[in-house]
Order: sequence, then structure tokens, then C-alpha cells
Amino acid sequence: MTITLFRAASALALAGLAACASAPEYNRVAVDVPVTWQIEPPWREAAPGDTLAKGPWWRRFDDADLDALEVKALDANATLAAANARLAQARASLAAASAAQFPQVSLSSRLGRAKISAERPQTNYASPNFSTVQNDFLGSLAVSYEVDLGGRVRSTVENARAALEQSSADLENTRLLITADLATAYFSLRETDLELDVLARALDLQRRGLEFATARHDLGAASGIDIAQQQALLDATLTQVDVLRKQRAQFEHAIATLTGVPAPAFAIAPRVAQVVVPAVPIGVPSDILQRRPDVASAERAMAAANAQIGVANAAFYPSIFLTPSYGVESTALSSLATYPATIWSLGVSLLQPLFDAGRIRANVDFAQAGYDVTVANYRRVVLTAMQEAEDGITGLAALDRASAQARVAITSSQRVLELANARYEGGVATYLDVITAQQALLNNERLATQLQGQQLLTTVFLVKALGGDWEGVARPTRVGAVTR
Repeated sequence: MTITLFRAASALALAGLAACASAPEYNRVAVDVPVTWQIEPPWREAAPGDTLAKGPWWRRFDDADLDALEVKALDANATLAAANARLAQARASLAAASAAQFPQVSLSSRLGRAKISAERPQTNYASPNFSTVQNDFLGSLAVSYEVDLGGRVRSTVENARAALEQSSADLENTRLLITADLATAYFSLRETDLELDVLARALDLQRRGLEFATARHDLGAASGIDIAQQQALLDATLTQVDVLRKQRAQFEHAIATLTGVPAPAFAIAPRVAQVVVPAVPIGVPSDILQRRPDVASAERAMAAANAQIGVANAAFYPSIFLTPSYGVESTALSSLATYPATIWSLGVSLLQPLFDAGRIRANVDFAQAGYDVTVANYRRVVLTAMQEAEDGITGLAALDRASAQARVAITSSQRVLELANARYEGGVATYLDVITAQQALLNNERLATQLQGQQLLTTVFLVKALGGDWEGVARPTRVGAVTR
């Protein structure tokens, strides 16, 4: 009866120790999330379609060249390859940690022949030592199993699983960043092509103006200053062309690196074409917590750090190992299979820390502080995500209004240039009026081109801020759905 009570008390004590040793219960940290975005009229939110799979968002721009480059980048980008390798490492780490939940079985054997010294220290004075030479053949099967009393193995597995999920989210985030960086460089290059086209048309206009001013000077109807002023304007425009060509080359080199191609072996032919700014379904702010991979990575880092507290805390409790083994040992191979050659052992080892000068407690405090770091980082990532999405939403609304106004300014500038030319030909205005009108038209056309480029870049920025795109979502004509 006493033995039964002792066993029951021991079992209850061990169960209590195991319960105390487990990692703290993990709960995702609550973050204040606004109900809606600050949408400016005439915009309204569109349904995001959360259950639909995220797809290749860049296809919304309907640009075959961009599609081909994105596919190439996903296949050959070195940064993405490194992220894939880190995911493979995390997967292997989880497999290794999970293996500790099961018994470890090993097979060992020994074949030897040894001579024992006759002069060795005696273990029994009544029995003299003799020198012997004999064979030793041994084969054994051993099992080792750790009783996870303190929850160390369980917490280690939880940590590895959360780390794997974090690596998976990091891979998705790397893919999103690379595709967004590539689209940004590509649209910057195409916007430069459009600006170069504007300058090419301006140069044609300015050269014709120079010829006109020269002809009037030769007829005595204009002074040499008209020619000098027009030549100065032409030279300034040619300088801008060289600057834009330098910028275009840099964008081209960035695209080469992102697609895994050496910059000297890469080139994109110039192309002048208007790219339609696509719609981006924005949903509600809380969607970001599920959709942005960097937010998911930060949240999984919290889970991994929480499990690490359990690993550190388990060191307070006994480490128990069961180590049974079975085998045979004989001096002759012919007798290995006989019963007298059988050997076996049953063992239980227990290690309980008694004094370590505060080392285990310091490790627990370190793990707790590490968890606090991940909590602060998670809050920072969420706040940054909200800021970026709000910047993209309000930025696109402002750029749309600015683009509409820029088109009006171009029409007005063209009218001013026509009037200035007519007044100069009629002798009622100086050529400075013509040059001023030409420069104003050039500036307005370049501004309109730059605004279109900014719309494309901001759209890419918004897609990245929202965590990617959804396949199968109806395409409205602007951010969210437009109501005019």
C-alpha cells in the first residue's frame, strides 16, 4: 500500500513539474487597427476578395515586356535563391527538432583482439594476474529516449515550426519586394523613354524655331539676339537629353541585376507607349495583418521567441533519459548466437540542476527579453504597413487630380505658343515671348509625363504596401472603384 501511494505521489509530482515547465501560452499581440482608410473623394473602397489566391499582380499593367522580366527575375534572382535556401534550412531544422520526440536507435559492433598485461594492478590479492590474449566480438542494439518532463523537446519543436513559417513568410516578402523593385525600375525606365520623346519633339520645334529666327535675321527683320536666345534654349534641351540617357542606363542596369543578368550583357529597346494605371482593390486596414508577408514574418517571430522561453525554462527541471540496450559478446564468432553470449542492460539517467549561480534564470530572462523585442518589432511592422498603405492611397488620389490639371496646362501652353508665334511674325512681340512659350510647353509636357510615371510607381508602391494582388478580382478603373 505504501509503495502504491509513493508511486501515485511521484506521478502527480512529475505531472505537475511537466505542466509548470511548458512554454507560456502564445497569443498574438493585439494592435489597434483603424476601421477604414482615409479615402479622398471621388474614390471608394473595393471588395478585396480575401479568400482568392494572390497572383502575379504585375499582369494588371498589361505590359508583355514587364511580364517577361518578372518571370525571369523569379527564376534567376540571386536574393530570391538565397531566401529559398533559407527556407530549406528551416525545413531541415524542424525535421531535426521533431526527431527528438521519438526514441533514437543505434547499432554498434566491435571486432578486436587484445593482450592483457600480467603486471596490471590486482583487483583480488588471492587471484594472481595472468597475461592473456583473446578475441572480443560484440554486437549491440541500443535505444535512447528523453522523457520530455520539462517540455524542452516540445518547445524546441514549436520554435522550429514557427521559424519555418517565418522563413516561408520571408520568402514571400522577398518575392514581393523583388517583383516590386523590378516594376519600379521598369516603369522609371519607360517614363524616361517618354521624357526623351518629349525632348525629341521639343528639339524638333526648337530647331525649326532657330531656322526661322536665322531666316528673319538674314532678311534684316530680326536681331542676332533672337538667334542666340534660340540657340541657348536648344543647347539646354540637348543637355537634358544627356542627363536622361544617363538615368535610363542606370535603370537598365538595375533591371539587369534583378533578373540575374550582367549589366554589360543586358539592354532594353526604347519604347514610347502609354501604360494604363490599373486598379488596386484596397479592402480594409485589417486585411494587411493577413496579407502582408512581412507582418506574417514578424508575427511568427513572436511565436518562435515565445517557444524559446519554454526551452530556457525547461532547464530548471530534471533531464531524464531511458537507455535500454541488448546484444551479444563472445570471444569466438561461432558462439555469438548462443544464449550465454547474450548481454543486456536497462538504464535510467536523471540530471537535476541544484546550483548554477543563476545561469538558468539568466537564460530565461534573456529569452523573455527576446520575446519582448519581437513584440515591439511586430508593432513597428504593422504601423509601417499602415503608413505605407495610407501613403499609397492618398498619393494616387492626389496624382490623379494633378495629372488631369497637367493635361489642361499642356493645352493652354500650346495655345500660348501659337499666339506668341503669330505675334512675333506680325512684329508686335519679341522673340523672347516665343522662347518663353516654348519652354513653358516643354516643362508642362515633361511634368505630365513625370506625373504618369509617378502614378505607375505609386501604384506599384501601393500593391507592395497591401501585400500583393488578388487573382480574379474585378478590375475597376482606378484605386478601389471609381464613382464620378
